[in-house]
Amino acid sequence: MPRAAASGSHSWLRDRGMGASILVSAISTAFGVVLISATGFIGAMLQADPYIGGSGTLAAVIAMLAVLLVAVAVYVASIVTANTFSTVVAGRTRRIALLRLIGASARSQRAEIARQGLVVGIIGAFAGLVAGTALSAAGVALMTQLLGLSGVEYNVVQAVLLVPAAVVALTTWAAAWAGSRRVLTVTPLQALGGSVEAPHERIAKRSGRNVTALVLVIIGGGLLALGIAAGLVSIFGILIAFAGGILSFTGIALGATLVMPPALRLVGRAFGRTAVARLAAENALRYPERSSRMAIGVVMGVTLVTMFAVALESVKAVLTKSAGGELPAEMTTIIDSFAAVMMAIVAVSAVIAAVGLVNLLTLGIVQRRRELGLLRALGLSNGQVRRVVLLEAAHLTVTALVTGLVLGIAYGWAGAQSLLGSVPVDPDAPRIANFVAPAVPLWPVLAIVVGTIVLTLVAAVVPTRLATRVAPVEALAE
Repeated sequence: MPRAAASGSHSWLRDRGMGASILVSAISTAFGVVLISATGFIGAMLQADPYIGGSGTLAAVIAMLAVLLVAVAVYVASIVTANTFSTVVAGRTRRIALLRLIGASARSQRAEIARQGLVVGIIGAFAGLVAGTALSAAGVALMTQLLGLSGVEYNVVQAVLLVPAAVVALTTWAAAWAGSRRVLTVTPLQALGGSVEAPHERIAKRSGRNVTALVLVIIGGGLLALGIAAGLVSIFGILIAFAGGILSFTGIALGATLVMPPALRLVGRAFGRTAVARLAAENALRYPERSSRMAIGVVMGVTLVTMFAVALESVKAVLTKSAGGELPAEMTTIIDSFAAVMMAIVAVSAVIAAVGLVNLLTLGIVQRRRELGLLRALGLSNGQVRRVVLLEAAHLTVTALVTGLVLGIAYGWAGAQSLLGSVPVDPDAPRIANFVAPAVPLWPVLAIVVGTIVLTLVAAVVPTRLATRVAPVEALAE
């Protein structure tokens, strides 16, 4: 009966967090669609250029870049949707426990959550596919007109655009299934208290996950170094470096529950030693899963945007060295056009991170109503509770920003060096090894810092209002 009741209605789509989950899936899909279209259009534009259009190496680089960018989009979507749905499922612990108490089995409830995840993924993926295709068509038309590319022909509507939509839908389903695993191992009596978040002590004892994270980081770092070395003799070094980047960041994401909370608490101490500041700093360590989910989303967004900014600047440095100290004017124009298009596209990742952040912050506040109600009952004013939430967001911003900048610079330089370390500017010239230091563009990095701070503060506005909307007695009665 509980299962039939749950399956017969889609009222759960109106639950807090579901709309944001659909939006994340839609943006992630649109991101993948636009990346595929942009890469294809850039490839057509470069192939039409009389100076470098006949280069077989260029064709290989463009094709490889298209595959890697789609893989990046899928990876971003996977982490964001998994984190978002895990938080949604954690917030529904009490409802799941009640259904189990009146006869629903754990298996049926987990299957129901997975089906809901699939529905959310399909709705978001379809919306993202339509929006991404329309945006790509408009972008291609605009760039063709602005750059005077009358001889470049590119068809936006292609079957390959279905790939990110399908992957995002399946990823959301898988995230819902995985997210429900921990919740359904909790006994109904334990779950009746509300949201279940593992404390720091239990997280520290997960030796299997922690060892796996460490191994992935070590292997990933080794592959990054190997890819850079291989890039000095072949463009295929990028494939090794890409695998290293994915493995190392996956290790960082898995180990975030150990690394991020202490880092957040350390940053929190810089904000003062008042009771409010100390409370905000300690909250990150008390519930490491919750704080890590929020932090890793921001880290991923900052890393991705920084990576592309540094990669594009490092590409200039590598090619300038290959050209003997100065790039041809036409080549510089092409690179600048490519950089402008790619940075505009990759900026979408910041939007994905922002949507995920505001969703997680909002859900976190809803799930902490009893905790915040207790603080107000103990004497904290509305303003002090709001400052606790804002300080938590500030700690997260600083920690994630520093982490993302460091990772982005490393990944961006490794990508440029492993891809173009052996590519000569003149297609007829012999291959030579070109090793350069990371090139960090000042203004784009400053824009990333300012943009991240603004986005995080804006994302914290709604949660801070929710934090004081409910009366203490009402919150404690839940």
